[in-house]
Amino acid sequence: MSTTRLPVPDRSPRLREALLAAAFTADGLLDLLGAPAYAALARSETVPALRATRGASPLDTLVRLFLLQCPVPHERARAALPLAECMEDGWVVRAGDEVRAAVDVRPYSGPEEQDWYIVSDLGCSVGGAGGIGSREEGVVLGVGGASATLAGITVRTPVASALDIGTGSGIQALHASQHAGRVTATDLNPRALEFTRLTLALSGAPAADLRLGSLYEPVGTEKYDLVVSNPPFVISPGARLTYRDGGMGGDDLCRTLVQQTGDRLNEGGYAHFLANWQHVEGEEWQNRLSSWVPYGCDAWIVQREVQDVTQYAELWLRDSGDHRTDPAEYAARYDAWLDEFEARRTRSVGFGWITLRKSAAAAAGNPSVVIEEWPHAVEQPLGPAVQAHFARQDYLREQDDAALLAGRFALAAEVVQEQVGLPGAEDPEHVVLRQNRGMRRATKVDAVGAGFAGVCDGTLPAGRILDAIAQLMNEDPVLLRDRTPQAIRLLVEEGFLEPVGSAE
Repeated sequence: MSTTRLPVPDRSPRLREALLAAAFTADGLLDLLGAPAYAALARSETVPALRATRGASPLDTLVRLFLLQCPVPHERARAALPLAECMEDGWVVRAGDEVRAAVDVRPYSGPEEQDWYIVSDLGCSVGGAGGIGSREEGVVLGVGGASATLAGITVRTPVASALDIGTGSGIQALHASQHAGRVTATDLNPRALEFTRLTLALSGAPAADLRLGSLYEPVGTEKYDLVVSNPPFVISPGARLTYRDGGMGGDDLCRTLVQQTGDRLNEGGYAHFLANWQHVEGEEWQNRLSSWVPYGCDAWIVQREVQDVTQYAELWLRDSGDHRTDPAEYAARYDAWLDEFEARRTRSVGFGWITLRKSAAAAAGNPSVVIEEWPHAVEQPLGPAVQAHFARQDYLREQDDAALLAGRFALAAEVVQEQVGLPGAEDPEHVVLRQNRGMRRATKVDAVGAGFAGVCDGTLPAGRILDAIAQLMNEDPVLLRDRTPQAIRLLVEEGFLEPVGSAE
């Protein structure tokens, strides 16, 4: 584990003032670097940013110092920072006539355009096809795509308490601090807790209750209204790297984390996780994941990607820079991964999101468990869509077919209809309803479904709309009422129709 001394946060407000004064913010970086160079940084490509920061402004200096980790002249650093304090507190170190950063400090824009800063180990800001390339066991990463994804899917309603498990550099705790009265952050790596402290302090956010330990061990039997975790979910042979390798066999860490959550959530509370899971020979992956869902919880699990075992091993070998080592060593590590998968009969690995919600209906033996594959583009942030999903599940659990036909519905915002068929044909082969928000789903409907959805504006109950459609299409209204509720349920469940009340 790295033993580099970390900065102390005591005078971070002064450093924050200097960073803001120099426009060392997400917007300021975009203005200085331009969109191409700014995007290249996310891929760990620094040449465009180096070319854009050849000036002598405080912002040029700070970008080179903290983002690009280039030494800068002492005089330029003093013009951009309260340098004596920063050196004394350990943010920067002097090397001859130059100053270099001791940590990575990266501007990050909050959900309401707050100017935040994520502090992590040097060279570990995350990004690029080659991974971070670090093989240090205790390294602490900055914010990457996975962290941003988790932040985006989290329900952001005001809560009394929130728990961030495996906090890393503190990005999830930082988000939670904006809507939780109390934030607890845990990590197995004590260095990560110190980085979280720095991230919160430099971002001007309230301090969190930081606790050392694995999974729920540091919080005992305490309960929370919100739990979030981007855990070390990588399925690997051994626990070589703390930031990614869980140290349990296969996907046991993710399973254990999910299964233990039911006892840690307050009624109505949400838990959001990123996870990997094995696709095991002779076992349906959906059944594997449904067994993880704890008693008393509803669940929505979305598989976003699947990789075969060779792709998966190569991804994480590149992540740790093993592809740049001795070829024999690389081959041995690769072989060990394949041995692990073969022993566990694993043919591929899934990645996705797991959301739990503690509910009275689930505790009464009627949980809603939705497990699906959705590799398509979505609109972030998805937190509102996640909350709406569970609200729709609550509604559908309470409606039998008669109640559903008595209900009134409105077509969700930004749903469009597409007709698919041969050019010039009188009638389409099929009709597709497509969402342009949230999950951006698409579903095929028949003529009745298309006509029903098109008429739904919240004024007429579903049964009366079906009666009118039956008359227009010369169908038996009783038979149409009998066969249509299941289609209505699907349109409601997937968010194409929104319940607005009952009129019969």
